[in-house]
Amino acid sequence: MAINKQEHAQWSSSFGFVLAAVGSAVGLGNIWKFPYMVGESGGSAFVIAYLFCIALVGFPILVAEWLIGRRGQKNPVNTFSDVAANEGKSRSWGIIGATGVLGGFLILSFYSVIGGWALNYITKVATGSFAGQDSDSVAATFDAMLASAGTLTIWHTVFMILTAVIVGIGVTSGIEKTAKILMPLLGVILFVIVGYNVMNGGFGEAVAYLFTPDLSKLTADVMLAALGHAFFTLSIGMGIMVAYGSYLGREVNLLKTARTVVILDTVIALAAGLAIFPIIFSNGLDPASGPGLIFVSLPIAFGSMGAGTIIGALFFLLITFAAITSSISLLEPTVELLEERTSMSRTVSTIVASTVIWLLGIAALLSFNLWSEFTIMGNGIFDALDKLTSKFLLPLTGLAAIVFVGWKMDQRNIQQELGLSNGTWQLWQIVAKFIAPIAVIVVFVTSLMG
Repeated sequence: MAINKQEHAQWSSSFGFVLAAVGSAVGLGNIWKFPYMVGESGGSAFVIAYLFCIALVGFPILVAEWLIGRRGQKNPVNTFSDVAANEGKSRSWGIIGATGVLGGFLILSFYSVIGGWALNYITKVATGSFAGQDSDSVAATFDAMLASAGTLTIWHTVFMILTAVIVGIGVTSGIEKTAKILMPLLGVILFVIVGYNVMNGGFGEAVAYLFTPDLSKLTADVMLAALGHAFFTLSIGMGIMVAYGSYLGREVNLLKTARTVVILDTVIALAAGLAIFPIIFSNGLDPASGPGLIFVSLPIAFGSMGAGTIIGALFFLLITFAAITSSISLLEPTVELLEERTSMSRTVSTIVASTVIWLLGIAALLSFNLWSEFTIMGNGIFDALDKLTSKFLLPLTGLAAIVFVGWKMDQRNIQQELGLSNGTWQLWQIVAKFIAPIAVIVVFVTSLMG
């Protein structure tokens, strides 16, 4: 049973909400994963597929989760349950809210570990640790970090403390204010690095790589990779956007706001490509080097280029800012749930949730060293958490959200709430009822078969 201790929090402004939502969407997926997926999946072919998919899948599910959250004005579990009851449907839909919260909870446990890597690399690059090193030396440095349980624990702990402090302060004073500070700084750092690249070679090659259409590389595998990334990059299926939507007032136009968030998220992802690929190309490195692109390939370049110490430190500061704005959104649904359904204050709820997530993160980081022999269905703890969330919890929760909005809620009320004319409404119906759900099912089934 929910314990109503105080009025539900609200964002102080639409601008603050947009920055918080963009901050959640802009994370390691944009700065770390997007560039190496572009590299592995055909350059511009992946970008074209990604833009197409984010419009037809990511956008409608984002709107659906905000709409449900705003209707419920509670934590994701109670929100789904209450909205379903108001629509004359079973309260069992609350299970979808629970899977979303669980997904964000599990993701943060290993996401914090990667955030710790970025924090660690700020100090390494800034102190010139990679100066003059070759690829073998840089790779050995990364491997040594993974092999040290103590090092990983320290930085994972620091990252979780930063996340917990921000969330514990509150929605407006903590999450919103942090987004208002970090997101502009993130944009400035990206602008500085891109500007540096314009002046120092490799930029034209990067632009061609990202934006010159090469439809010969637009394969089914590239489409599926783009569809999966478009789904996950907007923080949908994790309870985050339902929780964030619960702090929204009725005056906010969901479609216009979602459009703004999608555009900004995509622009930052593309800007990250323009920050990374010129450095890769000008230093003769492989753009398809996978997850090691950020933590192995780029440090090689930073160690040999002019102003590499400064640019490298700024780059990993950028990674850290992106990770923090996402990690606070991953923690928020669990804190909101504990705060509303128990007698605990927000501060205590944050401490409890963060501590449990921190402990699970310890187990995840130990899979790189002391517990490397321990596996779950052939995967270490870190990889098992990643696959459980990315292949099961997130797509199923996102699918349920769009199906709920498209098929279970009163469609006339939704049309009025979204402010859609008849023509535009028909397009929304096609996308929300058929295209988005079918696309998610395709990705889900394909990922299970892969």
